Amino acid sequence: MLRRFWLFFAQEVTVLLALMFIIATLKPQWLQRQGQFGKQLAEPIVALREVAPGIGNGPATASYADAAQKAMPAVVNVFSSKDGSLPPDPRAKDPLFRYFFGDKNNNRKQREQPAANLGSGVIVSSEGYILTNQHVVDGADQIEIALADGRTTNAKVIGIDPETDLAVLKVNMTNLPTITLGRMEQTRVGDVVLAIGNPFGVGQTVTMGIVSALGRNHLGINTFENFIQTDAAINPGNSGGALVDVNGNLLGINTAIYSRSGGSLGIGFAIPVSTARSVLESIITTGSVTRGWIGVEPQDVTPEIAESFGLDQKSGAIVAGVLKNGPADRVGIKPGDILMSVNGQEITDTTRLLNFIAQIKPGTPAKVHLVRKNHEMDVDVIIGKRPPPPKQPADDSDQQDDDAG
Repeated sequence: MLRRFWLFFAQEVTVLLALMFIIATLKPQWLQRQGQFGKQLAEPIVALREVAPGIGNGPATASYADAAQKAMPAVVNVFSSKDGSLPPDPRAKDPLFRYFFGDKNNNRKQREQPAANLGSGVIVSSEGYILTNQHVVDGADQIEIALADGRTTNAKVIGIDPETDLAVLKVNMTNLPTITLGRMEQTRVGDVVLAIGNPFGVGQTVTMGIVSALGRNHLGINTFENFIQTDAAINPGNSGGALVDVNGNLLGINTAIYSRSGGSLGIGFAIPVSTARSVLESIITTGSVTRGWIGVEPQDVTPEIAESFGLDQKSGAIVAGVLKNGPADRVGIKPGDILMSVNGQEITDTTRLLNFIAQIKPGTPAKVHLVRKNHEMDVDVIIGKRPPPPKQPADDSDQQDDDAG
């Protein structure tokens, strides 16, 4: 009886081993699943958060090719020159290039060549209107536009606005690609943006970054400042080019960089599309930009100024000077007055004061709330027309580091 039991047991074990051998040979994953099931039952060493299956398996980065292809045809190269000269080959500034391909003993003649400039522009209208920077075309006798499709033509200046560093050009061409204007109110810090232009004359280039900040001012670049800051690479030659969103819509006109070397350090500035549109429409309609003005020289109320004058206010704009017979002088505004609000709009600093008054139509009355020797009072000022800025003398020296083009 015992012998029969052991014989039966041996047969069962043999069959089981044979079955496991067949499974291991034909279906090894069955055994692996069993092992994983046992591991899942075990307690984890540390508490971990793991993404659910099927989530995060997409591409690591998105492509911005559609946005670039939408905007690039409307971004042009702008070549401007004085005395009718065409711009020289940008490589001619390289000493090694001059050594092999130019007369290395002709440096004096090269310095005597008429000045030329290189920048970018954006076609904003099928009628041929182009937005660019004023410093790109400043004083130019000849302006040539090169489109992305290879066409070239001469352009004329319709108007300039030195106080925002914007200029409007016009070309007589057909079948012009145009860019779509974006909306600044929908733009947020952290949004991805693309900078399109012609840096260093190498050809049309697209760089990518994010919106680093909005409303940048007090930079000393322009009179009216409300810049978009971005870390998208902007270099000399990008001036006047487009800053676009991920849909290829125009958000700003690239205008300046902060740099100690002349190259991009990740701090670039663009004029918002809202400002550019306002300047464009004003220049097309009237030939110039008309802004309000009251004839004062304002300064920010800093803690030091507040302490020295014994002021309770820590905001507003203190009047450092008043233009004789100007709008402010005619209503009795005096040096030392602190302007607190205009038409109910709080004035926090000089930038806000200038920007708000500039938007008021000349000839319109405005109520100015001010503080004089710690006493509040209101005066009604008839807004005047802001005079054009004094023309800067010609300077042959290198442009400042914050000039992108």
